[in-house]
Amino acid sequence: MDRLRSPGGCPWDAEQTHDSLIKYLLEESYEFIEAVETGDREAMREELGDVLLQVYFHARMAQEHPTDPFSIEDVAQTVAEKLVRRHPHVFGDVEELSSDQVLENWEAIKSAEKGRTSAVDGVPLAQPALPLVSKLLYRAEKNRLVLDLPSVIAQPSEATEAAVGDVLLATIAWASANSVDPEGALRQAARRLIVQIEELESTVG
Repeated sequence: MDRLRSPGGCPWDAEQTHDSLIKYLLEESYEFIEAVETGDREAMREELGDVLLQVYFHARMAQEHPTDPFSIEDVAQTVAEKLVRRHPHVFGDVEELSSDQVLENWEAIKSAEKGRTSAVDGVPLAQPALPLVSKLLYRAEKNRLVLDLPSVIAQPSEATEAAVGDVLLATIAWASANSVDPEGALRQAARRLIVQIEELESTVG
């Protein structure tokens, strides 16, 4: 990658920016997800390599920044230090934790590190609506915020993966039949959820 970005290397690679490569990072990530879902081990190996290539590409470009450069070594060092900090039950003197306690402790340490004062701080709003809403609900639950949520129409008695999938499919089909963009509708619902979370936090605070 260093040779590709350097003078005499590849002209296409040389003209890329962090912005221009975003679509490729998303594409390669989705391709790896598909490989996992289909159980294709060969594709998993290949797609992980493609994701890693994107990491190397962005890190190599970051070295060229005039005032705040960083390298792939800096990236690796940063994540290594983060893993140590957020696993005090492994690298520190915190007693053994259950899996749920580990996740809760991770979120607490992360919030403290980043100085977060709200459950919505650090939630990337640019992500697709479904994971966005899932993340907001998760943050609200971890912060013990009781939300006023709409009830599910024709809710199955048991929330199995198949049943949830059917409800989501039926909802999307219902939206499409009525010329409503389900992604846009869910994004608007997510923003209403953010407002509700912030209002609850201001009441508690």
